[in-house]
Amino acid sequence: MENISFQIIMAEPSHKKYSTIITDEMENSAKARGTGIAKRSPAYIETKMDEGKAVIALTQDGTWAGFCYIEAWGHGKYVANSGLIVAPEFRKYGLARKIKQEIFKLSRKKYPESKIFGLTTGAAVMKINSGLGYIPVSYADLTDDNEFWKGCQSCVNYEILMSKQRQNCLCTAMLYDPEAKKNHVEDIALRQDFKKEIKLFDRWVRLKKYVMLKINKSKDSLSSIFL
Repeated sequence: MENISFQIIMAEPSHKKYSTIITDEMENSAKARGTGIAKRSPAYIETKMDEGKAVIALTQDGTWAGFCYIEAWGHGKYVANSGLIVAPEFRKYGLARKIKQEIFKLSRKKYPESKIFGLTTGAAVMKINSGLGYIPVSYADLTDDNEFWKGCQSCVNYEILMSKQRQNCLCTAMLYDPEAKKNHVEDIALRQDFKKEIKLFDRWVRLKKYVMLKINKSKDSLSSIFL
């Protein structure tokens, strides 16, 4: 593999020229996975750059390589690291992990008391999150801010989420709680157990997807019969 050096820095207004490339790749990646993310406009991404709430990865010659941004919910009580994306040509260099580490540091700096959470369908992201101190939690442990959940409307699995009253879906919820990290030793043990069993957990997630999608297709078939 070719040795490529990346710089991962806080995004700023001068990086707005990459905003359309970033949002296009977010959409293409979601389509390729068959899942959805909250669709964002270049203007929204540019706002994050203006606010200093994003990190960007570039090669030494200035080629865009990756991006991630911060969103705050529930008056800053909860924070999400959203829109993690790596350019296709740079996806074999461990760049996603490095970007995640930098956006996590930035989140902790800007929101030191906030809980940081994420929803993901990928075992690789779960493993990265676990290394940062996240643990799997129920959806009830996440923000109840309606604006966050509205962001799921562009996901192909939104109907499943709503049929479960926002308590379950194909994504796995993970949470980093700064208070739990400081005060509970058992949290460390739980993370270690999760990392050891990541392959088993991944199989469970795939089974969960299979069951939920099968149930959803069955409902669609019944609906078509009675139309």
